[in-house]
Amino acid sequence: MLLREGAQFDLAQRLQHGVATIGEVYTFISGLYFRGKIAYASAFAAAPEGVPPALIIVPGIGLVPQDDRIGIEQLRAISRVSIHEQNDAYRGPLMRDAALLDRAGIGCRYVLLGSIATEKYTRPLLEMFGERLLFPETFVGRGDMSRGGLMLRAAGLSTELNYIPVKNAIRRGTRPPKLEKWQKR
Repeated sequence: MLLREGAQFDLAQRLQHGVATIGEVYTFISGLYFRGKIAYASAFAAAPEGVPPALIIVPGIGLVPQDDRIGIEQLRAISRVSIHEQNDAYRGPLMRDAALLDRAGIGCRYVLLGSIATEKYTRPLLEMFGERLLFPETFVGRGDMSRGGLMLRAAGLSTELNYIPVKNAIRRGTRPPKLEKWQKR
C-alpha cells in the first residue's frame, strides 16, 4: 500500500517526499507489534548521554533511530535485502553499528524487543554484546501481536518488564495464556 503508485494517504505521501520516519513506516507495516515496541522504548529507554535511546534494525542500513527519515527508494532498497544472519548485506551494517553502539555505551546492557526466537537478530547481536544482550522474559512463547500488546500495556501502566540475558536462555516455549482485554486509561 505504501509503495502503490498514486497512493494518497498521508504516510504514503510523506514517504514519496522522503519525510516519513522509519518508525512510522515500520509501525504501518507491522501494526500492533511495532507500535508496542515504539511505546515501550519511549517509556523505558535509559541510554547514557550521547547514545540513542532506541534503535531499529534496518536491513542493509544497520541500527537507525526511529525518527530518521526515509524515502520510497530507500524503502524499496531495504525490501531487497535478505534478512539472514549469514548475508553480509544485512549483517555488515548491523555489526558495524552495534560495534559503534558498544563503544559509545561502554558497559551498557542492551534490550532486544524483536523476535528472540530467530537467529537473524540474536546471533549477530550476541556476538557483539554477549551476556549484556537482554530481552523481556515474558516474550517466551508469544507471537508478534501478543508481544506488541504486552509492550503497549506495560508502557501504558508504566510497568517495566523483567529482562533476562538472551545467551543460554530458553527462547521458545509454551504459548502463555492470551492477554486479558485491557483499555488504556
